[in-house]
Amino acid sequence: MERFEEKVRASFARQKFMSMLRAEMVSVTPGTVEIRLPYSAEIGQQNGFAHAGAITSILDSACGYAALSVARAEAEVLSVEFKVNLLAPAVGDFFIARASVKRSGKTLCVCTADAIAFSNGEEKVIATMLATMIYMPNEHA
Repeated sequence: MERFEEKVRASFARQKFMSMLRAEMVSVTPGTVEIRLPYSAEIGQQNGFAHAGAITSILDSACGYAALSVARAEAEVLSVEFKVNLLAPAVGDFFIARASVKRSGKTLCVCTADAIAFSNGEEKVIATMLATMIYMPNEHA
């Protein structure tokens, strides 16, 4: 495992919220990350769809970790802004947030991500995000 991937996976492992959601890191490459979220009643909303907050959370984390995968060794990232378009109800057996870095600068990193619902072997894009991350000093280094 390469150093950037170790850093990303170690940071993800410290994230209690992702653990509470039962989300898992699927893949990490330089500038891209995938996070998987299984559907459960605990993340459901009143109509039985996965809650937009749960979907937004995995999109945000995927963008943050995509940014972290290309960050300097001593850097950490925080979200400073994001916009989500919810394209369809979140219906599926599980969801994948696929994020990629569009541009990484000295201080800011712009990322995009799609949330894909998987159900009975079919895929459907249900949400998309545009996010800006800021590089911060890493207090865990």
